Amino acid sequence: MTRLLLAPDKFKGSLTAAEVVAALARGIAETAPDAEILSCPIADGGDGTVDAALAAGAIAQPARITGPTGEVRETVWALEDTTAVLELADAVGLKALPSEDLAPRTASSRGLGELILAAVSAGAREIVVGLGGSASTDAGAGLLQALGACLLDADGDDIAPGLAGLETLASADLAPALAALDGARLIAANDVGNPLLGADGAAAVYGPQKGLDPQAVASADRTLAAAAALLDPSGEAARAEGAGAAGGVGYSLLLLGAAQRSGADVVLELADFDARLASADLVVTGEGKLDAQTLQGKGPAEVARRAAAAGLPVLAVAGAVTLTDEELGGAGITAAPDLVSRAADVADAIARGQELLAGIGREIGRSLPSLLGDAQGAAAPLP
Repeated sequence: MTRLLLAPDKFKGSLTAAEVVAALARGIAETAPDAEILSCPIADGGDGTVDAALAAGAIAQPARITGPTGEVRETVWALEDTTAVLELADAVGLKALPSEDLAPRTASSRGLGELILAAVSAGAREIVVGLGGSASTDAGAGLLQALGACLLDADGDDIAPGLAGLETLASADLAPALAALDGARLIAANDVGNPLLGADGAAAVYGPQKGLDPQAVASADRTLAAAAALLDPSGEAARAEGAGAAGGVGYSLLLLGAAQRSGADVVLELADFDARLASADLVVTGEGKLDAQTLQGKGPAEVARRAAAAGLPVLAVAGAVTLTDEELGGAGITAAPDLVSRAADVADAIARGQELLAGIGREIGRSLPSLLGDAQGAAAPLP
């Protein structure tokens, strides 16, 4: 029996990874009814990280937390044995904003700290924090405050939420936050290596998507630098890879002793991907857009690397593909069917995403003999 391992990431803003799996599986079943489908939705630390953990067998833990702009927000984290998986994007990210209005100066990471406390209270000893899609540039100040850190202004009062509050930081004591962790190990899971400050830092690279204009970006970088000088005078944490992730939340996690890890690697481990891979004959991965960023350690690239190393053919399904055949082949991808070329335009591809994915699934089912007979074939579209 042929076994197909379906391990796509989400199609951002359109379909969850689980929905992509379901649509592909539905089409494959029509033309290859005897094939066995192994479902393994993935993520890389951003949107969908908790969903991937739940799909792998973790238990959903509902929580009420402080949203990015102070409102009460319902979210979910995952727990398996003593390992917790939290997701910044759904808790305090851009997608968690109560309206379409950005809040670059007041959005806070506080709710993520509240989730960490909930995980510790539930007995978690290892806490995976998926970073990505944040709404704030507060260097994780809100997170630290939620854990009990004393971040005070010149009058001895708690600083206000967000970047605006961080501008007033005059003294800091992280000891209460470290004590609140009760020895639990933090893992910062993300796919970026930006430091906290400078041209490649949190404000410069990610500030604009949160509503900071060029002048505000420069001011924010100065604020982050001043705060970092108080929080860690050595400057070591600010220079570390990943410190700039999620508006500087990566930095606050480093101050709390977190280990930095590839989000894709962490999620694949949680999903027991390698064990599933060992029994597969063909792998299907993908995401909304296959482009140069895909090759920089994102989930589909890591899936393809592992599958290709095992000598398996790899298909990468996407809404759109901008990589060349040579780039796809170099990444271990045998074929890269896309939705846009099968639709009238991008809007049509998004609207009919599940229908088009089912169609690609039917193509995959019909093409199994040739795909399995040429595992090392050059990247090419399916017929």
